[in-house]
Amino acid sequence: MRLTRPLLDDAAVAGILSIEQSGALWDFLSRRERDTPSFRSAHILYYLGGMIAIGAMTLFMTLGWERFGGGGLTLIATVYCIIALVLTEWLLARPGLAIPAGIAATLAIVMVPLGVYGAQHLLGLWADGGRIQAYREYHTHIDWRWLMMELATLGAAAIALWRYRLPFMVMPVAVTLWYLSMDLTPFLFGGDSQTFFSDDGKRVSVAVGLAMTALALVVDLRASRTKDFAFWLYLFGVLAFWGGLSMMNSNSEVGKFVYCCINLAMIAVGAALSRRVFAVFGGLGVAFYLGHLSHSIFKDSMLFPVALTAIGLLTIAAGVYWQRHEDAIGERLRAFLPAGARDALAHRGD
Repeated sequence: MRLTRPLLDDAAVAGILSIEQSGALWDFLSRRERDTPSFRSAHILYYLGGMIAIGAMTLFMTLGWERFGGGGLTLIATVYCIIALVLTEWLLARPGLAIPAGIAATLAIVMVPLGVYGAQHLLGLWADGGRIQAYREYHTHIDWRWLMMELATLGAAAIALWRYRLPFMVMPVAVTLWYLSMDLTPFLFGGDSQTFFSDDGKRVSVAVGLAMTALALVVDLRASRTKDFAFWLYLFGVLAFWGGLSMMNSNSEVGKFVYCCINLAMIAVGAALSRRVFAVFGGLGVAFYLGHLSHSIFKDSMLFPVALTAIGLLTIAAGVYWQRHEDAIGERLRAFLPAGARDALAHRGD
């Protein structure tokens, strides 16, 4: 049910609230909604503009910037960072602008790797057989030498989060930890970027993903009930864990069945924590397992497509049942959690 001003007015007419209480409550909810991310037009413009600005200095940076040299890149990153922080302070000083303030602070954080890269460039650390590594490859290539940039970004983000406490700022932290899971592999086990796709690399991805997910759960239980600081950590933690797990090769049908069971468990965890990201990736994993069965085990069976159709229809029926009893199912699953965790999740704002 959507709460509207007419509903509050009706409650006042019915004597449940006074006219003054109705107006005060509506003003309070309106102020709270301005600082809660949603699909309102203003918020869409905030995030669109922010992602364009962030992408311009990260994903879409052209090779022409290499002409500035290491010192020039460091200076540019510093100036951008200062401007973004000043803008953050200016926005926070005005009510209802916490979301664009968080985006501005995030822009400051994403300038840190460019600044560190410029300093490394200046010291000649990126000279590789006469070729200078381009900063844009930070987002596309695996290399252990990115680790210093990633650690500096995490340190800067920790300080910024301590100062501002704005949820969107966790996004570069989650992305950097995800990058870290890939760049750690050649550092720990030697080799080149292809090492990440080895068995060692997949295990590192699973381990880092589990650690990120555990961190997200801690943040989820301890952070503000009205601000979601855990979303990005859950997203990239589950992505790293599920991606590493899904890339692992198993010649055993038992191993593949265990993979399916893990994905089913992820769906249950998503229900208990009210986090859809677990259900999305868990559902994909189950679908991959069913695809394996259809193409390998039952490829010549006439009954398998019929059975799979029945499973699909039963899944839809389960979805209908889930929608009608979602709160009760979540309560039953949360009963397995410690009392403190149950209380925190029960009062957390989604």
